Amino acid sequence: MAGEPGPGQSDDIRLADSLRAGDVIALTEVYDTYAPFLYDYCHGLLRDRVEAAGALRNVVIAAREHVDRLTEPARLRGWLYAIARKECMRRRDSPNRHTGQEAPEADDELTSEQLARREERRLLAHSALAALNGRQREAIDLSVRHELDEVDLAGIFGMPLEETLALVEKAREDLAAALHASLIAQNHWKDCPSVAALTESWPLDPQTSAALVRHVENCPVCGARETPPLPPDRLLSVLPIAAIPADLRLDVLTAATAEDRAGNRRAIAAWTEPFDEYGWPLPYQQTAPRRSDRAPRRRGPLLAAVAVGVGVLVLFAGAMTWLGGGDDGTNAAATGPAAPGTSGSPGDSGTPEPAPTDPSPTVTSPSPTESKSPSESPSPSKSPSETPSTKSPAPPTTTRAPQPPSPGRLSVSGCNMGRSDSCTVTIRAIGGPVNWQVTGTSGPVRAGGSGHLSAGQSSGVRVSRASGFCLGQQTGSVSVSPGGSASVSYIC
Repeated sequence: MAGEPGPGQSDDIRLADSLRAGDVIALTEVYDTYAPFLYDYCHGLLRDRVEAAGALRNVVIAAREHVDRLTEPARLRGWLYAIARKECMRRRDSPNRHTGQEAPEADDELTSEQLARREERRLLAHSALAALNGRQREAIDLSVRHELDEVDLAGIFGMPLEETLALVEKAREDLAAALHASLIAQNHWKDCPSVAALTESWPLDPQTSAALVRHVENCPVCGARETPPLPPDRLLSVLPIAAIPADLRLDVLTAATAEDRAGNRRAIAAWTEPFDEYGWPLPYQQTAPRRSDRAPRRRGPLLAAVAVGVGVLVLFAGAMTWLGGGDDGTNAAATGPAAPGTSGSPGDSGTPEPAPTDPSPTVTSPSPTESKSPSESPSPSKSPSETPSTKSPAPPTTTRAPQPPSPGRLSVSGCNMGRSDSCTVTIRAIGGPVNWQVTGTSGPVRAGGSGHLSAGQSSGVRVSRASGFCLGQQTGSVSVSPGGSASVSYIC
């Protein structure tokens, strides 16, 4: 993550060479070095700790089985992310995927005041990232938080390097514009009635964030407003990181080395195929229907399948969505954990999921390196003969209609404006969904807004000073239904 650079290329080369030599100790070192970051990335795409743990296990297994294919050992880290993305896309396409258990956030030893400031910055990050599309958010996440370069991204996305460079550049430009607009909305909303109307509650959803960016670009008042520069690494540094389960290490290393699970490893390795001529896995493609079931269509580029919703972030629009320190789960590209939950040990059944039928894509991916120019298309690798067995589906049974979730309660945290004009009160739904509304204020403050929060999701209510003369320390409160109240203070 930003501020925690990964291993250098010399370590990648050493680890790749050791893996090729069959060194089990090197496999342990690979896990200890890369697993926390890969788990966070997988969790951002899958939004479920059980699925993320299974994906990480399969990444380690596939890496050990296929490391001989990698022609550039110095690219080991990016290569692992490419395997991880293909595995996550495969899991997202499964009708039997596990959902609903998002990972807890990695602990930070911060004071309550530091946590409150971080929460406010997360709401800003959520709102800015919401203006980007899913592919842009994922590219920003990989390049900034995971510190991968464009050559690695080209291999991960299966895109030509030129397109990858353009993607990253456009994503950074759009993020800068969205951040500029969000800072104006956060600090200068009283200067423009249109901005005030757009930003009654935080974080902003994708539609509102995009509308705010368009408004700032065309508004003479907002367009002339300058905001302090905030580099992407500082903006994204406040995003949550999914905490990797402590007991996952033994589970993964056992699955990757136990003699009695060699058949499972061969089947798992097959899911990563085919590879291009540089040893990078080609992007995942959905299993094609049988020829007799196919409707006639014109040929077109297949790379669109790779772009299957990496959106999240709502990141960040939900509770901890990609960018959310809150607990949005509306965006998965981004990769931050969603609503914190209790840590549990993701079980490994010992038998892999059924292997997909007809897994071979028909499109070759471009070289992930800048210096090489392939002259011939890669030949697909031969799939192993042994594949996992599948069970016959159980006969359908009558099920009850799903019951509506139990209502939750509201947690409200106050804020201090200091000498600023406004601050953000944070509200969070605990134990179930909550419909909330600001019901009133007391003291020299103003606030309003309403909305709906899913369980674990958080949002923000902007509170501003009341007009009039004041002197010294001022305090007030904001009442939020159901049953919440937050204190607000500022200095005149």
